[in-house]
Amino acid sequence: MIFVNSMSDLFQKEVPKTHISKVFDTMEKANWHTYQVLTKRSSLLRKFLNDRYQARKAPAHMWFGVSVENEKATSRISHLQDANAGVRFLSIEPLIGSVGKLNLTGIDWVIVGGESGPGARSMEPTWAIDICNQCVKAKVAFFFKQWGGRSPKTGGRLLEGREWNQFPKKPRAMPRQPELRTVA
Repeated sequence: MIFVNSMSDLFQKEVPKTHISKVFDTMEKANWHTYQVLTKRSSLLRKFLNDRYQARKAPAHMWFGVSVENEKATSRISHLQDANAGVRFLSIEPLIGSVGKLNLTGIDWVIVGGESGPGARSMEPTWAIDICNQCVKAKVAFFFKQWGGRSPKTGGRLLEGREWNQFPKKPRAMPRQPELRTVA
């Protein structure tokens, strides 16, 4: 599993579409990997996916998600739902406020986590529990990453006494990685 641009955003406005296309070309060819692409630029993601995959959804080994940190950012969800993505996920981290009622239609996975690092804002337990309950009700895979704090492991990973480690249930045949030839 490869988290594409884990410390940046592939859909930042200044990233040329030609570069994004090359990244997608590589992901499509290396289909023995699962790729996670996460963005806050949900409208740019939607436009790119719908232009590239006009007649079909993106390949199932390419997962697309949007960051949602509080209720103000939930508009990103509808952009993701309107994108020709095969697997869709929400990264609700750092969770810094209630997200309210979520529309989880077409969402395969939700990740929740608190903020970590010096000066981390605390996450209210009711916010995480509410999201978990919504996912259970909608039958959406739920992953509780961390409570957050000074370091990522400060508060642990238990939510109401349980670890939540669910992943999307999108079965697919795993293609074999091509054999590498050595030149003598």
